[in-house]
Amino acid sequence: MRERELHRVRTFLSEIKLNEKTIVFCATQAHAALIRDLINQEVRNPDPDYCVRVTSNDGAGGEAFLERFQINSRTIPTILTTSQKLSTGVDAKNVRNIVLMRPINSMIEFKQIIGRGTRTFEGKDYFTVYDFVKAHEKFDDPEWDGDPADIIVSPPSVPKDPKEKNETDTGDGPDDPTDGMPAREMLEIKLGDDHIVNIAATTFWGPDGKPISAQEFIKRMFGELPELFKDEDELRKVWSNPDTRKALLSRLSERGYDALVLMQIKEAINAQDSDIYDVLMHIAYSRIMMSRQHRAEVGLRRLEDEYDEKIASFLSFVLSHYIENGVENLDRSKLPDYLRLKFGTLAESVVVLGGMDRVSSSYIGFQRHIYSPSN
Repeated sequence: MRERELHRVRTFLSEIKLNEKTIVFCATQAHAALIRDLINQEVRNPDPDYCVRVTSNDGAGGEAFLERFQINSRTIPTILTTSQKLSTGVDAKNVRNIVLMRPINSMIEFKQIIGRGTRTFEGKDYFTVYDFVKAHEKFDDPEWDGDPADIIVSPPSVPKDPKEKNETDTGDGPDDPTDGMPAREMLEIKLGDDHIVNIAATTFWGPDGKPISAQEFIKRMFGELPELFKDEDELRKVWSNPDTRKALLSRLSERGYDALVLMQIKEAINAQDSDIYDVLMHIAYSRIMMSRQHRAEVGLRRLEDEYDEKIASFLSFVLSHYIENGVENLDRSKLPDYLRLKFGTLAESVVVLGGMDRVSSSYIGFQRHIYSPSN
């Protein structure tokens, strides 16, 4: 019913900030097309790609829209409409609004959809769910969070008299924001001889959508990883190429370790600044985790030996985005966006760097340096 959908569209558009990234979940692909058209009609943004549809029928064009949407620095497209496609696998940190315009019967799918808004981003303190189908009632289901976790209580900190200073207080900067906050309880999980993983006491979700303990989750993951790669050398080889890496990430997602879950694992083992590769190496083989900064610095030194100045400068630019946002920013699909960001247009980048084949080969090939055995 167009009149009803127009009313819904006008309702949430009147509530949101029109420059905030938003995902609208619709009943069908045709419904997603209608909502897209109504949003563009109401907002009248001069850019025709302000609101776009991303569904399985949209093919490469839809994937291109999704890739651009996931770049936090880009504002177009601003709103995506979809039906089933975006309930998982969307690694967009700056999504501020989730709009539900279709019934959601599965608790697992509900959690996945809500997870599209939970990624943290600078200046993002919350996100908003606009629910037209009473899906929010699933928050009341005991399966949403499971049984309450044990609460760790530390003695309350005594406020410091502002007139008092200790011997190390210089008075030059703000107090440590972690002062007075209880440290996270870390669990020691033994996976083998001299193979221990320390992880925060937190709750994960099993493939059946039910909560499981951190111990059970990590042990299950440890047992499943050998089915995806046989040893360290194979993991390194697969991870060093963006195409085989993407396939591995897809297989991990199929087993319940999607981008959101992997982010949760990183946070739980204090590996926010590390690559997912390091997380897998640490859990599977007890390897020490390195920061993305360290990997990029070692890779950068090798770039200068292998590539000419212009290519090396461009790849250094790519590495800066890797350090900031993670391995997702080394995907093959990101290359055109990097070229536009660096040079303005693809045509200009081809002229400066000496041809698209050369650029693509360098972009793919240099990644092996980041994950070389000596790194």
